[in-house]
Amino acid sequence: MGLLRLGVGVGLSVVMVTTSACSLLGGDEGPQAADTADELAVALSGHSLGEVPLTSEDARAAFADLVEPLEEVPVAVEVTDVQQVEEEGRADATLAWRWDVTDTTPWEYETTVRLSQDEDGWKVDWAPDALAPDLADGDTLGLRTLPPVRGDITGADGAVLVTERPVLRYGLDKTKVQGPQVARSARRIARVLDVDVASYVERAEVMGAEAFVEALVLREDDALDVLPGFAKIRGALAVRDTMPLASTREFAAALLGRVGPATAEVVEASEGRIVAGDEVGLSGLQARYDEQLRGVPGASVVARDADDQLRTLAEVPATDGADLVTTLDPALQQKGEDVLATLGEGAPAAALVAIRPSDGAVLASANGAGAEGADLAMTGQYAPGSTFKVVTSLALLRSGMGVDDVVSCPATTVVDGRSFKNYDDYPASALGDITLTQAIAQSCNTALIGNADRLADGDLAAAAQALGLGTDHDLGFPVYFGQVPPPETATGAAADMIGQGTVLASPFAMATVAASVRAGRAVLPVLLPDHQVEQVVPGMPLTGPESGTLRGLMRAVVTTGSGRFLQDVPGEVGAKTGTAEFGQPDASGALPTHTWMIATRGDLAVAVFVETGVSGSQTAGPVLEAFLR
Repeated sequence: MGLLRLGVGVGLSVVMVTTSACSLLGGDEGPQAADTADELAVALSGHSLGEVPLTSEDARAAFADLVEPLEEVPVAVEVTDVQQVEEEGRADATLAWRWDVTDTTPWEYETTVRLSQDEDGWKVDWAPDALAPDLADGDTLGLRTLPPVRGDITGADGAVLVTERPVLRYGLDKTKVQGPQVARSARRIARVLDVDVASYVERAEVMGAEAFVEALVLREDDALDVLPGFAKIRGALAVRDTMPLASTREFAAALLGRVGPATAEVVEASEGRIVAGDEVGLSGLQARYDEQLRGVPGASVVARDADDQLRTLAEVPATDGADLVTTLDPALQQKGEDVLATLGEGAPAAALVAIRPSDGAVLASANGAGAEGADLAMTGQYAPGSTFKVVTSLALLRSGMGVDDVVSCPATTVVDGRSFKNYDDYPASALGDITLTQAIAQSCNTALIGNADRLADGDLAAAAQALGLGTDHDLGFPVYFGQVPPPETATGAAADMIGQGTVLASPFAMATVAASVRAGRAVLPVLLPDHQVEQVVPGMPLTGPESGTLRGLMRAVVTTGSGRFLQDVPGEVGAKTGTAEFGQPDASGALPTHTWMIATRGDLAVAVFVETGVSGSQTAGPVLEAFLR
């Protein structure tokens, strides 16, 4: 939008014309008209008439009332011309106004103000049209914010994930209640809507007499059950509106985030760009990319006349927010939410991440209800248990071990006085001397621990890096890539071999490992295609033969090992189960266990994590199977 310029011409007979406010008018002695005009411009730049001499003192208070709605808008006023009309004993000063109604486009125009000379000197004959053209006595001014349209968040193939959807804002209309009834109604509203009673009553009492005191915002579908009881409360009001929302409350909620009124902390950190009441991103991608999504508000300066007719004096249109593009696949994301929901009410925290190996696109990132709003899928830090044996296998292959080499799988093994065993339902038939392929397929802890001495310091970390685990990248959103630090003791090195000890990973990191095996290279996941990332190249990149061997080991888990329940899933599925002990033992001495499962099928890699369960195959396995089917 170009600069808005309004002008008023001057068309009287003059005896002297000047183009500088410093020119002398009315003779060489005494106060000059230009001096009074300059004094007026300085006062107007401070939203007042100051101490400028006026022909009518009533104008001073009238001006203050008129300009009050604009007092927060920076204004600069300059005198660009003063013309004296000698035979009428007056001068006309041209004022150039600049109001910064937005950060991007000012409102600029010119007006003319009359100055009169008497025995006391020059005085300003103030009139409303000296503030803005066409203003008249009795007019009032107002400043309206023109909100921008918030950008959508989109997914694969341009599918809209988050957009404006209908909501009902529930609250108290204080114009309908007075006195003690305010607290009574607020208390009843809070109880019906299940919000904190004390804080809501306090807000209702301190807000203005014409305020709408919002208590809760609900999607239209969720609001139906609220209406009957709520409608009976005096002053209760439900206002129809829209908000940026996903298709369901659960849909990628932790990752996408939410939008709401700016908190005091957000307002303070914005350095004036955001004010109380603005709708902003409060979490997730909505917060991280709030400036892009929110756009830039516009502004409208309006005048209302004595007949209550409204007219616009100036308008700076809002700049709508830009969409945020992601790679999430709506169908797979919803499927992830659905399969986690099968864990049932009161289930432990759980998460699922799906990645497309060919290009690293993150297709789904879901968290179960037990995560309580945390983004465990992307940022959880847990021992990955036996899913990490994919990494251990790569390290052992690089040490010279072959998939058909025989390893010993005893029921237990001891390292520096610490006893290690296999998981509780490990098949007895797979104990003793078995091949490395069988050890991975059946997930024998003791076999891998028994070969820890084949690895030098850093071998395990290098293998992890080759599969995309343990190297941080800024992907444009919070994410945990995992860690494989050097072990400090022999027992620590043994625990690391089976994904415990100091090894940590997120579901996102383990999905990356699975994707890397399938792709034959360290996959760099992509959620935001417009966010450019330069990948840190692994010190020892994954080779084609290595990835082919790892795919064979993961396939053996499905054909002969702990993932046999996936045999009839369509397509060629490779997998690895995982169980990791953590926390404190129960009364029987047993430790709780994290349960994991990772898998690949075609151009899809998936990781499922359940914070507590029986085993990877029994707890995480059914969730992964349901997702693949």
